[in-house]
Amino acid sequence: MFYWLMKYIVVGPIVKAIFRPWIIGAENIPPTGGAILASNHLSVADSVFLPLMIERPMTFLAKAEYFTGKGLKGWATKWFMKGTGQIPIDRSGGSASEAALNTALQVLGRDDLLGIYPEGTRSPDGILYRGRTGIARMAMEAKVPVIPVVMVDTDTMMPIGRSIPRVMRVGMVIGEPLDFSRYEGMENDRYVLRSVTDEIMVSLQQLGQQKYRDVYASSVKKQRSSMDDAVSEPVTDAVAG
Repeated sequence: MFYWLMKYIVVGPIVKAIFRPWIIGAENIPPTGGAILASNHLSVADSVFLPLMIERPMTFLAKAEYFTGKGLKGWATKWFMKGTGQIPIDRSGGSASEAALNTALQVLGRDDLLGIYPEGTRSPDGILYRGRTGIARMAMEAKVPVIPVVMVDTDTMMPIGRSIPRVMRVGMVIGEPLDFSRYEGMENDRYVLRSVTDEIMVSLQQLGQQKYRDVYASSVKKQRSSMDDAVSEPVTDAVAG
């Protein structure tokens, strides 16, 4: 009920009236049955516009930090995330990754739609980066199709670090479902998992014509953060002397 109120009564009509989002390829989303919507990730706004623009309810796996913020902003973020059907996950790896997989399989087992960002984090610069193989394992274990989704201009509307979105049109392109049933029973083969993941990323790149780099976005962010820290460090007496 809360999801329905948020999408159709409270948030949905207001957001659509202000930003006038557009969608192409909505007919590629099956009317029933479980499926994974695999999207590029340009902005936190991606998790807002995609669920609003498709007919079926969907669940995103969202980082746990969105649900633990303090103060008014933290409360509002937590309220919105829960209201739009998003589920918190711990991205620290190990047992946390296994828990995230099990949560995803439960959603797909109910024949619902699951939204995933294969890159694992927002792109720091609009480039499409290497996908994490968790999406392949989810698709193969749940035996569901993967539907590529390309978000358009959400990074211009609300780039990393901006808290108030610019008023402008954004959109999304939904590609044709990808079927990986030919790999049935191979979900524990890491080479197959990488092959399936790469196929998903190629589909995303072709659909959105984004520049692609075959490295993880998280590695790029870490490298840039280290460089920023090095630049900002004060010169010590030992170095100066």
